[in-house]
Amino acid sequence: MPPRMQRPTARQQLQDDASASRRAPTALLDSWTRPVVRGVLPQVDGGTRPAKATVGERVKIEADAFIDGHDALWCEVRYRHESSRRWVSDRMEASVDDHWYGSLPIETTGRYQFMVRARIDAFARWRDELRAWADAGQDLSTHLATGATLIEAAAAGARAAERRLLEELALAVRQAPRGLDSLVPAGRMARLREGPNSGDATLREILLSPRLASLMGPLADPSTKADSATYEVMAVLEKARFSTWYEMFPRSASASGHGTFADVRGHLDYVEGMGFDVLYLPPIHPIGLTARKGPNGTPAAGSDDVGSPWAIGAKEGGHTSVHPQLGTLADFRDLLDAAASRGIDVAIDLAFQASPDHPWVREHPSWFRQRPDGTIRYAENPPKRYEDIYPFDFESPDWRDLWTALLDVVRFWIDQGVKVFRVDNPHTKPFAFWEWLLGVVLAEAPDTIFLSEAFTRPRVMEHLARIGFTQSYTYFTWRTSKWEIETYFTELTKSELAYFFRPNLWPNTPDILSEELQTGGRAAFISRLVLAATLSSNYGIYGPAFELQEHVPRSSGSEEYLRSEKYELRSWDIESPTSLRRFIALVNRIRRDHNALQYNDSLRFHWTDNEALIAYTKARALDTDQDLVLTVVNLDHNNVQSGWVGLDLEEIGLRSDVPYIAHDLLSDARYVWNGKSNFVQLDPANVPCHIFSLSQPARGNGDVP
Repeated sequence: MPPRMQRPTARQQLQDDASASRRAPTALLDSWTRPVVRGVLPQVDGGTRPAKATVGERVKIEADAFIDGHDALWCEVRYRHESSRRWVSDRMEASVDDHWYGSLPIETTGRYQFMVRARIDAFARWRDELRAWADAGQDLSTHLATGATLIEAAAAGARAAERRLLEELALAVRQAPRGLDSLVPAGRMARLREGPNSGDATLREILLSPRLASLMGPLADPSTKADSATYEVMAVLEKARFSTWYEMFPRSASASGHGTFADVRGHLDYVEGMGFDVLYLPPIHPIGLTARKGPNGTPAAGSDDVGSPWAIGAKEGGHTSVHPQLGTLADFRDLLDAAASRGIDVAIDLAFQASPDHPWVREHPSWFRQRPDGTIRYAENPPKRYEDIYPFDFESPDWRDLWTALLDVVRFWIDQGVKVFRVDNPHTKPFAFWEWLLGVVLAEAPDTIFLSEAFTRPRVMEHLARIGFTQSYTYFTWRTSKWEIETYFTELTKSELAYFFRPNLWPNTPDILSEELQTGGRAAFISRLVLAATLSSNYGIYGPAFELQEHVPRSSGSEEYLRSEKYELRSWDIESPTSLRRFIALVNRIRRDHNALQYNDSLRFHWTDNEALIAYTKARALDTDQDLVLTVVNLDHNNVQSGWVGLDLEEIGLRSDVPYIAHDLLSDARYVWNGKSNFVQLDPANVPCHIFSLSQPARGNGDVP
């Protein structure tokens, strides 16, 4: 049985309660119903915002549904796409504690509405009583007559083919000469029996068959229904759920001098070869000269210093222009086409800020916050000063014109062919702005992806996801111990966050060189890559710094790189024999080959007897089997660590009485494991990780070789 998610608050449950007592007493007398439906999942903010999904998946729907007394219920998910007026119903299954499970198939992008409906299933209770009376040897004549009446009532609401079938069955029940042992001739009713649809069947076989129950359930008396509130799911394309990002500075794509879009095209084989499907470029716009930063962010720049790409705008143009040394808009579109032919989306940076040289500073000075002396305030994050950047004033008297201009920036790049945006520091702009902009853009271009780069407080980060951002940066970079990783990712995948927050894990960024990567050597880069690639279905790296294991900080205690690429051109030896490119390609191929790693909902951590070892599985049902992947990582980058890994076999779909194969997808080694506890040893001098594919023969297919 799938794990239950965090329950809604009592306040949210009352909103779902089909018989909530806040209705006026007289209304209750007119419209009361016995079933109760509450606690529907998924829901976000009490149902005021949509949950998220992607095309091709089935969204798990859950609810508590129950009734007074001993009557049985028939529960179903009812759903429709925003483009349709017709509701579709799918049966739900119940657990022993009145908790029901169903699903909503996502077939196209857009919004889906869904609700949960419960009805009294009088026939199900009748069947249970029939079985009990029959087992006790009681006279069944009266009970069979009651059943015939129930079947006739259901027939009245059935479609033509089912109506004739049920009327025929009701007549057979009324005329049964030997009760349940009476034979029903083969024919139309043969479809109701289990097994081969040929030969006569006893009335017992037909009345107690699951097929008849499935036919009768949807025909339960509609006057007894109770409906939950209606909720929404926002569906987008698969890449929102499963993507692999590679970040590179286009100006460093040349072996000598300033790189161009043509040079980036020359790197596409390299990016594709490592298995990335999103190529993210930091800002590609003209860079201001005023207060330009020098190497390592120093305030004094020389005449040859290229400045920070995030200081957007110069005499050549602003947010809808490209840096002339990179090429032209036509060159950029050529890059998009070349990448698309390889299955790669080019993502660009949305950095809504300006250099002092941006045309808007001259044309729209009211869009910027001014000091009392009339000068424009530059950006500050004490003790840091960004004299080369002016933040926009989103609350200026002309805020409507500013907001519209920024929306037009997004539309402009979508018109060029961009479908993916990484958004710089969205938490420093109003939530209302983003909710408005994202709502407009996603209505016009629903296949657009927005990645929120919001390293900020948890509730702020989460709210940005609620209001429309497709994916989100996380605190993964700073979660390093076993306890921190397990706690954080349990929260991300087993709470309400799972309904709207899509984590995108980055071991490094141009802004963040973590202490682990500074001090952990090659083993740290490998283990952090494997953790990012297997804990989340979305992850990315900043390269070539990552695969070449760039690890020297600007100063002790700093997370800034020495000779940061944010402020100067870098030349990278991507053919270096020490590069991790082949290992990265292997990990990304494993991600593509194993459907389990393309989702987050099945993530389950497992016991180890060594705190330096972390173990977790992901699973996904296949047509005839399941894809089950176990990852084990040594979190100690300096020492060999070994220990026992304890798996909850039955919960992950393995039998405890049969051996199973653990196939290490990194080394291609195969091991025969028995029982829930098995031994592992990981050496950071080699590969400090296992990514196992676990498999077991089906029952009756012999033993594991």
